[in-house]
Amino acid sequence: MASLQNLICSVSKRLVAPNHAVTAKLNGAPPSVVSASSSEASMDEKIVTKRRLALLGAGALATGLLKTSSAIAEEVPENFKSYVDAKDGYSYLYPAEWRDFDFLGHDSAFKDRNLALQCVRVGFTPTDKTDIRDLGPMDEAIFNLVNNVYAAPNQIPSIYDMQERTVDGKNYWTFEYDLEAPGYGVSAFATVAIGNGRYYTLIVTANERRWSRLRNRLKVVADSFKLSDLTA
Repeated sequence: MASLQNLICSVSKRLVAPNHAVTAKLNGAPPSVVSASSSEASMDEKIVTKRRLALLGAGALATGLLKTSSAIAEEVPENFKSYVDAKDGYSYLYPAEWRDFDFLGHDSAFKDRNLALQCVRVGFTPTDKTDIRDLGPMDEAIFNLVNNVYAAPNQIPSIYDMQERTVDGKNYWTFEYDLEAPGYGVSAFATVAIGNGRYYTLIVTANERRWSRLRNRLKVVADSFKLSDLTA
């Protein structure tokens, strides 16, 4: 059971072969929901409809451009705590009741005390790129990232919301996705950004069955991720 939880709550550090079950293609602007398997469309129609309503209710805009000031980004809402790593140049919020833990291949991580699948983690790798936009069009880059990096061969990915925001001149992409596998599913937000010669990734996840109750709270975590200049 522990190995299953670690699998669901982890991001692969290696590229896997493309998932050949994926048939959806992005032509121009992406739809609000990108399903990675057309064969699952009828089975998941009710789930997708509920997710669309949730997105609309929360005011989410697909591929929206959000501009945020540092003053707003630094506010700590009630029931959240702030994690700041000045040495590695990033910060984010996490639920106050979560505790830190060691997560292989990541620089920092926090999880729910009782439900290990509810967790947030941050990792980074060196890059010669200077901005997240250097990866190419947002919809294409995120589609390839979820399909070829995040999804294991036995998982079917679906991408829901994509947003770009700008904080203090730095660009961030935040997106919502599901990874479906036989017997279980995980939902997540990911925020990616480039700075300090590093490609940063924050991912916050929960069991798909609990996602509707947790989504708005975990979106706060994803939207709070911010880079800073490295300290000497």
